[in-house]
Amino acid sequence: MRAIVLLSGGLDSATVLALARSRNYECYALSVDYGQRHRAELDAAGRVAAALGAREHRTMHVDLAGIGGSALTDSGVAIPESRQAGIPVTYVPARNTLFLSLALGWAEVLGANDIFIGVNAVDYSGYPDCRPAFIQEFEKLAQLATKAGVEGARFKIHAPLIEMSKADIIRTGLGLSVDFSATVSCYQADEEGRACGRCDSCRLRAAGFDAANTPDPTRYR
Repeated sequence: MRAIVLLSGGLDSATVLALARSRNYECYALSVDYGQRHRAELDAAGRVAAALGAREHRTMHVDLAGIGGSALTDSGVAIPESRQAGIPVTYVPARNTLFLSLALGWAEVLGANDIFIGVNAVDYSGYPDCRPAFIQEFEKLAQLATKAGVEGARFKIHAPLIEMSKADIIRTGLGLSVDFSATVSCYQADEEGRACGRCDSCRLRAAGFDAANTPDPTRYR
């Protein structure tokens, strides 16, 4: 069985790749250079893909910095270092829709019916494209929008972490021998991949390791 696994280089997507491999999928890892603030997470994705046995790892390019609208793609918008009400400025417009579309296109070319994504609706920042309803509707779109779907293929969008706490994700990854020290989650990591320890992503990650009662291997600057 072939599967496309969206791989950002962070903790969640690394766990998803390990889960897909444990289910005997031949995994094709897909990372996206979308104009994010740093390349450290893309470098981490390469390390994770190799360590977890991806059949192939590709990085595709989408210029989301060209439309802006997010602290992750616009250096003029500060990364918040305290919790925000509502959807935070780190939300990237249409990001997961575009990522899944790229994955769907590659899946169709490879003859793969399965796509894995590491979205989470429990310990997340309020992003609308991390909810179960979004995943369900995109799966319906996949049937309608592709030649393979029209001809009878049944695409499945797997979001195995969507209802898990960060601590449970960490425990799952550790059980599958994921080396979390190789991952980068920080919104404003430096060139060496060291985390700030202050952004929302860093706080969620640190709290997850604490709740899982396991040492945090994150490298902080």
